[in-house]
Amino acid sequence: MSGVLPDLLPGPGDPPLRVLFCGINPGLLSAATGHHFARPGNRFWPALHRSGFTPILLRPDQQTVLPSLGLGITNLVPRATARAAELTAAELTAGGQRLRELTEQVRPRWLAVVGVTAYRTAFGEPKAAIGRVDRLLGATRIWVLPNPSGLNAHWTLPAMTEEFGRLRAESP
Repeated sequence: MSGVLPDLLPGPGDPPLRVLFCGINPGLLSAATGHHFARPGNRFWPALHRSGFTPILLRPDQQTVLPSLGLGITNLVPRATARAAELTAAELTAGGQRLRELTEQVRPRWLAVVGVTAYRTAFGEPKAAIGRVDRLLGATRIWVLPNPSGLNAHWTLPAMTEEFGRLRAESP
């Protein structure tokens, strides 16, 4: 991926890719540090751990552990912004096309898009909801997770963890 943050994908010595988590786009701190979901207050790392995807609570600077667990991270849009609302529909739609190509290449069992509004725009599914999606990208199944940004205050960490846990149960 060309952009501020490279995709974090398993290499030759890692297990197959179980879940490819897809953020909307890098925040300014993520772009500055080179670490996905880097802003304090972002609930991605706590939800990932509490739901059982990681054996310990990882910090953003420990993201390179994920491929050894069969997990990866990418973004819909490479451009860094302060808020995802600054992105255009055209950028999100182009990101959806790139995700189709990436999943064809790396073949994760699951693509987990964090952010239902971004997913709806990127994939032209205006009625999509949080949870398992009835569509495939090749053989890859799709799950839409709540956006873990602290700006998404109506999703609490326990509720977010429960949703991450539902995906975890489907992707042992």
